[in-house]
Amino acid sequence: MHAAPWAPTGTVARRSWPRAPTSVETSPAAPTRAPYIVGPWLVDEERGVLDRLAGSDLVWDRRIAVMATFAFIRADDFRWTFRLGDRLLHDPHDLVRKAVGWMLREVGNRDRAAEEEFLLRRYRAMPRVMLRYAIEKFEPQRRRGYLSGTL
Repeated sequence: MHAAPWAPTGTVARRSWPRAPTSVETSPAAPTRAPYIVGPWLVDEERGVLDRLAGSDLVWDRRIAVMATFAFIRADDFRWTFRLGDRLLHDPHDLVRKAVGWMLREVGNRDRAAEEEFLLRRYRAMPRVMLRYAIEKFEPQRRRGYLSGTL
């Protein structure tokens, strides 16, 4: 078993990092824990680790990266959600696409204008499942506009 790629290194970092299961990086449940473990820990820390996770070959790492931004969304900070949304826009894995769409929807729950600003420039290039997750709570006519590409 190798160290989780998101875990900080060094003696001080190891002492301050919350204890986590050793198999978190390969567990299908890991992304559901990310908003409650990884995200909150990074709220006041350097967030570059999310870029490393988003660039990983492991689908769970990429999903953890975007799911961790839920902690930032709760604090009305959408920058990393949008940043990773752009980076993972063409991810080949359905689970990552769904996670990006989900987090975009969470942004919209707090600031619909911010979500739509992001979507309007990208929705035609978005994988369908990502877009559907992102617009799930929109009014039916608005959803149809996105899905038909007529906005």
